[in-house]
Amino acid sequence: MRVPGRAAPPVLAAVRAPGGGAGDAAVAIYHVSKSYAAGSFALRDVSLQLRKGEFVFLTGPSGAGKSTLLRLLFADERPSEGQIVVLGRNIARLGPRAVPRLRRRIGVVFQDFKLLPRRTVEENVAVALEVLGTPRREVRARVFAMLKQVGLQHRRYQHPLSLSGGEQQRVAIARALVNEPEILLADEPTGNLDPDLTVEIMDLIASAATRGTTVIVATHELALVARYGKRTLRLEGGRLAEDAAPGLRLR
Repeated sequence: MRVPGRAAPPVLAAVRAPGGGAGDAAVAIYHVSKSYAAGSFALRDVSLQLRKGEFVFLTGPSGAGKSTLLRLLFADERPSEGQIVVLGRNIARLGPRAVPRLRRRIGVVFQDFKLLPRRTVEENVAVALEVLGTPRREVRARVFAMLKQVGLQHRRYQHPLSLSGGEQQRVAIARALVNEPEILLADEPTGNLDPDLTVEIMDLIASAATRGTTVIVATHELALVARYGKRTLRLEGGRLAEDAAPGLRLR
């Protein structure tokens, strides 16, 4: 679908981030709109680029389009208009086999966790490595180390439904980080955590960016945004209302 009055952008052959060379962008979004019903837009004419290793907060009120944007980046949905290039791949051109390959390079922390109830905590986290064909001994070692980082190594043989909401959130974060993804998408990752644990988990997420992972955190918590002083994108009514550089306060 096309927004009236706008010509479709050309197919992209290369991605260039602001101030960088071709290939510097982990994510490039060009005039993207997403509509679920005629005349009703979840996103409208959004353009932005994210560098490799950049940490970005995505803010805005409920219904602003934050979760929709994350789903588009994960290739869970396709844009109605415009183009999205993620890790050099044009989302609109991905075939059925290419989508799983791209997702293996992306860690996702969902709002509703999406843990497998019949598998243990250890098995839930291990899934992210098993799909890559990681040797079993290495899987167990890496899963244990990751669970230790989020303070859940003692819960590794329990099932998700026996955990608190905050513990389930930490399992989801461990699963997203265990394979050291090139991009990490986190949708309200601290929504079920107490203040002290919120800082610990956010520090863990932020540390991924120091290792080269591009991190995008959708959050309502402006106190977190202020604490970390990272680039912040604010959506309003599906439009990119503000793109604040690191250290700047949102209006």
